[in-house]
Amino acid sequence: MANAIQWVRSLIFVIVIYAWMGILGLVFAPYALFSKRGALRACKIYARSTIWLARWMVGIRGEVRGTPPTGEVMVAAKHQSFFDILLIFDAVPHAKFIMKRELMWTPVIGLYAKRLGCVPVDRGKKGAAIAKMVQDVAKEFNEPGQLVIYPQGTRVPPGVKKPYKVGTAILYEGLKNPCVPAATNVGVFWPRTGIMRRPGHAIVEFLDPIEPGVDRNTFMSRLEEEIESHSDRLMRGVGFDPDAVH
Repeated sequence: MANAIQWVRSLIFVIVIYAWMGILGLVFAPYALFSKRGALRACKIYARSTIWLARWMVGIRGEVRGTPPTGEVMVAAKHQSFFDILLIFDAVPHAKFIMKRELMWTPVIGLYAKRLGCVPVDRGKKGAAIAKMVQDVAKEFNEPGQLVIYPQGTRVPPGVKKPYKVGTAILYEGLKNPCVPAATNVGVFWPRTGIMRRPGHAIVEFLDPIEPGVDRNTFMSRLEEEIESHSDRLMRGVGFDPDAVH
């Protein structure tokens, strides 16, 4: 019975947050079309209100640990669900995400992603996509912001292993900025698919930065070890054993 009630609450929550996205998007659209500040303000309001709604409606308490970066850095983050996007976006001054190109054509999301300076990537072209991504990112870094990339390239369920892609290292080398790893456990409560949202303590943790100049192989192994080990620790801290997933 408790699960059924939670599922209904989750369904209402999902309907509310996507309706709220549409309302905010339409209200701020005239402002966002002519001002990047307007787009940023709308998205900040959405992130903060959705984090609050998650706690009130489905019992997910969001927390950010560590020191959110404020300068021009690359944030390489574990990605488990939409909720870690919201927590990161709310925590840093101006996040710019590397995202699938098809999302740029999504109503509301596409408009605001372009105005925020998010960088679309065509994942099907591999080498060509990486070269284009580096070019586009360099152009966007003419303006201040925190570039957010997901080294595994997609949302990964808790406990599932997926390789880290070299595009993160190529950007790190090209931008010559610090890279801040970020770990999370949000997928334990807010999964990447489905309706059900489970109550609990969802955390994003910013880790110590990796300064510029580390060679590619060392960078990739250090990045993966830090993100995975800290994410595993966060998941174990809320009672989820990532080693039990097969």
